[in-house]
Amino acid sequence: MNRRPLVIAAAIAGVLALAAFALPNLPPNPVTDALAKQVLREEGKRYASAADAPKRGDRAFVLPGWIPQDATDIRIRARGDGGARLIRFTLGKTPLDGPKCAAAAPKKTGGPRLDARWWPHDTRAEERPECRDRYQYQVSVRGKKVYAWTDGTPSPGARIPDGAPAATPAGAAAR
Repeated sequence: MNRRPLVIAAAIAGVLALAAFALPNLPPNPVTDALAKQVLREEGKRYASAADAPKRGDRAFVLPGWIPQDATDIRIRARGDGGARLIRFTLGKTPLDGPKCAAAAPKKTGGPRLDARWWPHDTRAEERPECRDRYQYQVSVRGKKVYAWTDGTPSPGARIPDGAPAATPAGAAAR
């Protein structure tokens, strides 16, 4: 019996599993970026200021409207479908005027489903829902640093791709 194909398949599976655990913790470079994009279907971008970020195009890297125009050092990590995102930025002179959810009670969310070296893992207690974008974000402000994430949960009252408002379950409660 030829075991060579089995050994090769096991080695490939091991490399892919190792990549899935190691990639978020490796410093960004062309190799890790390409592997993250192909294996994890994730991509990261960094902008010096909000003015440098795209205003339209790939929805994953267009900033939500509630981010101040004078924000700087913007980092985004997004899943390939654009739904799940991590965003970190530094506030300028314009204060963050939120977070707020005026349309209806926000849905409960589980937690960020992405990871990045620049993302703190202890923001849960200080997060507040932000619903003024297509997706509902959880936002934490620490001094001048703002951390926001979404798992792709539509904001209450937001329009989803077919143009219909997103449904909000009657039992949804704010965190």
